[in-house]
Amino acid sequence: MLTKLARIAEIAKAKPKEKLTSLAHLINTELLEICHNEADRKKAAGVDRVTKEEYGKNIEENLENLVARMKQHSYRPQPVRRVYIPKPGTTKQRPLGIPSYEDKLVQAGLSKVLNAIYEAEFLHCSYGFRPGRGQHDALKSLNKLLDSGNVNYIVDADIAGFFGAPG
Repeated sequence: MLTKLARIAEIAKAKPKEKLTSLAHLINTELLEICHNEADRKKAAGVDRVTKEEYGKNIEENLENLVARMKQHSYRPQPVRRVYIPKPGTTKQRPLGIPSYEDKLVQAGLSKVLNAIYEAEFLHCSYGFRPGRGQHDALKSLNKLLDSGNVNYIVDADIAGFFGAPG
């Protein structure tokens, strides 16, 4: 499976204009089992209250059933369980959506496929939601740039509330 994803990444990088039209075959039991093995067992359960351990008790049958439903177009994500957690330093709370375990597996599998395709498109200076890159890497890069002395100004913008409810 990982070699298939690596091959897709090679094609995406070598032929950026190439249209990849069939990726459904990559979402299979092998990929979803990798996602299951990588899943954090401490994560909260979704609306169905199924945990990683519970799902894993019959993993082969569960994954075969999930893949079959996906290929038959009968798979439907479950509603996301909504909980509110406190925002540090304030009395406000922020909403948190917790998907069901199967939905987490499907999302992780799709993420692996899409990362293989689009990673080649991102600029080196892009850090958001990329594997192996995070805010600390962005801050290190910014610090290096500031130390170079070739910066005339810095814009700091708070986008809280811009994409959803204020909070």
